[in-house]
Amino acid sequence: MTVPFHSFIIVGVTSDGKTFRPSDWADRLCGIMSAFGADRKMKFSPYVRPGCTITGEKCVMVDAKIYKLEPLAYNFLVNFAKDNDLKVESLSE
Repeated sequence: MTVPFHSFIIVGVTSDGKTFRPSDWADRLCGIMSAFGADRKMKFSPYVRPGCTITGEKCVMVDAKIYKLEPLAYNFLVNFAKDNDLKVESLSE
């Protein structure tokens, strides 16, 4: 049985509508998935990027392609959202 993995957005709002803290959580989370480039500067992964919603909530966009490269990283991101009771929006591909 093949389990499909989807791209999704972690929104910085809990299920009861509270804003997730600290305010820089999205940058911190993306920083965990970043790496140093050839120019010796830290760069966010193209598969895990910070952003914000139309209404201004901070969010992290997760591309499902990260699962093929590093399944543990994908699972970490899924569990981060679940453990912190954060809103998750699925992205169609």
